[in-house]
Amino acid sequence: MSFASFALLTRSRIFTLVFILVLPIILSACGGGSTPAPTPPPPPPPPPKQVSPGFKTDTSTAQFLSRATFGATKAQINTLTDTEVSDWILAEFAKPATLYRTRISDLLQVLPQGELLFVSSVTNLYLDEAIAGNDQLRQRMVLALSEIVVASSDGTLNNLPATMAHYVDILSENAFGNYRDVLDDITYSPAMSVYLTYLANEKGNMATGRVPDENYAREILQLFSIGLVELEMDGTAKTDGQGQQIDTYDNSDITGLAKVFTGLSVRGSNFYNIFRECPDFQKCPRFHQPLEMFDQFHSELEKTFLGLTIPANTNGTDSIQMALDEIFNHPNVAPFVARQLIQRFVTSHPKPEYVRRVATAFENGRFTLPNGTAVGTGQRGDLKATLAAILLDANALRDPATTPEDFGKIREPMLRFINWARTFGETTPDSGEEFLLFDMTRFLGQHPFRAKHVFNFFEPEHVAPGTETGAAGLTIPELQIINESSSMSYINFMNAFIYDFSNTRSQNPDAGVNGDYTPQLAIADDAQVLVDELDLLLTGKQLSTVTKDRIVGLLNEIPIDAGSQAEDRISRVRVAISMVMSSPSYIVQR
Repeated sequence: MSFASFALLTRSRIFTLVFILVLPIILSACGGGSTPAPTPPPPPPPPPKQVSPGFKTDTSTAQFLSRATFGATKAQINTLTDTEVSDWILAEFAKPATLYRTRISDLLQVLPQGELLFVSSVTNLYLDEAIAGNDQLRQRMVLALSEIVVASSDGTLNNLPATMAHYVDILSENAFGNYRDVLDDITYSPAMSVYLTYLANEKGNMATGRVPDENYAREILQLFSIGLVELEMDGTAKTDGQGQQIDTYDNSDITGLAKVFTGLSVRGSNFYNIFRECPDFQKCPRFHQPLEMFDQFHSELEKTFLGLTIPANTNGTDSIQMALDEIFNHPNVAPFVARQLIQRFVTSHPKPEYVRRVATAFENGRFTLPNGTAVGTGQRGDLKATLAAILLDANALRDPATTPEDFGKIREPMLRFINWARTFGETTPDSGEEFLLFDMTRFLGQHPFRAKHVFNFFEPEHVAPGTETGAAGLTIPELQIINESSSMSYINFMNAFIYDFSNTRSQNPDAGVNGDYTPQLAIADDAQVLVDELDLLLTGKQLSTVTKDRIVGLLNEIPIDAGSQAEDRISRVRVAISMVMSSPSYIVQR
């Protein structure tokens, strides 16, 4: 066929097609029918969902929860992934505080005559809440604050559980409040007054040579508020013209401030006899109530410290408020507190710019969440703004694959235990039934609210000697309690729970703290799938390929035999969990 013939045939077909398509329109115009309404165009597709960093992927969700809570559960990862992290933060802020004092008082009321309730009862309640409670962010903040304003039960407070519960409640009630209120409430805390020896602290007497106790005056400055040297807003030390660090205070400031904290004793006492008309000291209500000022025992002298002079004959209550205002308004407080809170949640050696951003949120009392909502009261010291700034900083939300080697922190050993129990489905824990938990310090070097001294379990500026991190000048506080011996103790301690041979007091298999491995048993036949799942839940997918291959290889040497499938699967799961939880990728939180 010639090109001309092809063109003619084609034109004929086009004409026929056009005629068929146009004919109904012509007939309609001639009265042959009605015109159908034009079909509206489809709506444009919705824009892609915008989710801020934090819960974008299952990996980032697991990593965020490892910092902000006591560990991610599979249900949380499934529910929160691809949602807005701002909503989660706001929901956590809105939850009522979990409190302990009333529950301890209830236990004391039913205690048989002549028996004592030890302070471990407070820790046990706290561990149960940390494992299975819904108040996760607040209780993480309680633990963080307890490592800054330390009142340890390792000593006299061991026999005063209600007193210790009152202290923990102060931290819980103020966890999302203001740091100025933290300083005020712990000053009037019976637990702090016993621990730092200013209970019934009398004014000086020149005739006898008695001077006010200086313990609390020293620690509130050095450890609870401003530190030893003046700081820039980014937490680095200020220097003088000779390049020397500048001290924040000297001994004259301590002696001046010590006069402020005189005259405090428990309510309803005669200042000296604190157990007057209260023979059962554990049930004595005045020991879990704020202290009372007895002005006749308060120093009436002029008090000078940190550049402030409180006039002579100022009453005790006013003196304390003036002193706390002066301390709280010191420019060091924001970077001093900010850096330590960053260390407890995110990274042991925060960069100065990270500290500056968090300290600025502390100073301004405001932080804007990714969804545009501002949190905080706008008052200096607001802990909601401070905590949000810590968790939602760009440094905290980076992909671990892109973070520098000096970013991250060693998971505190006690957090690893809580993480295990929470991740593996313990919903009805009874920590008081576990003998091993009674002696956590011996195995883990830590026990909540039981630090060995007022400097906490470890010092925030600790640089480990003889290590690569030490050579690099990195502060890694947790290395102060970690060595070869404690590392082996940790593995043995965890295996007692992982393999379910911890000795509970009742010997009831359902008592104590137990893991539920049902989801892991369902995938135990495939070693690779099992390890991938544990990698997500425990490390946020931080296991190296080499480590995963080694674990998978070992698991494959545990066959799943037809006659012992249940036993073989639980063996695989337990071995896998133990290996992941003893790996560097788990112990170092990135």
